[in-house]
Amino acid sequence: MFGTRPPPFGLPAACEAALRAAYARPPRAYHSAAHVDEVVGEFERVADWDRPGEVFWAILCHDAIYEAGRTDNEARSAALARRLAGAHLRDAALDLDRVEQLILLTARHGGLTGADLDREAARFVDCDMAILGAAPARFDAYDDAIRAEYAHVPADAYRAGRARFLAGLLAAPRIYCSDPFHDRLDAAARANLRRAVARLRG
Repeated sequence: MFGTRPPPFGLPAACEAALRAAYARPPRAYHSAAHVDEVVGEFERVADWDRPGEVFWAILCHDAIYEAGRTDNEARSAALARRLAGAHLRDAALDLDRVEQLILLTARHGGLTGADLDREAARFVDCDMAILGAAPARFDAYDDAIRAEYAHVPADAYRAGRARFLAGLLAAPRIYCSDPFHDRLDAAARANLRRAVARLRG
């Protein structure tokens, strides 16, 4: 089971197995079932969701289809979320349009603000970005894992692109869209990002 607390709805074993199989293909250094477990941990920390079932299912499916560098990962993951819910979660009565909306937001990390999102969507995207404010060793492991996923990209091109993305996050007035995540993680995230950008540009 993903997470440590009872989920908002029952997750049949066949459904969980299908999800875990999706996250194993192709092998990923970061965007794996372990990443989903971390995001579910953030979901559990927030606790007061308006539609917890939809948020939980969006978290479980948001990176189910992932190939580094593709621009349609989120759309394909949203489509898988619909298929699996149709096959296994009819009793959960999920609003799959909302699930799709949330998953598609994860394609816009770095380009969203709290003004773009409702309260729940802001917290959802912040759950996915909480890794930026992790302890330095954990952040560095994440950063190394992203590089591993882009091993096919030449080193100079990767460093330039990654530095540009991280510097863009650092330059934004706010890294996190919601106040709780901003208050808890902004300072740590900025320290991590400054260190990562310096390393990439060094």
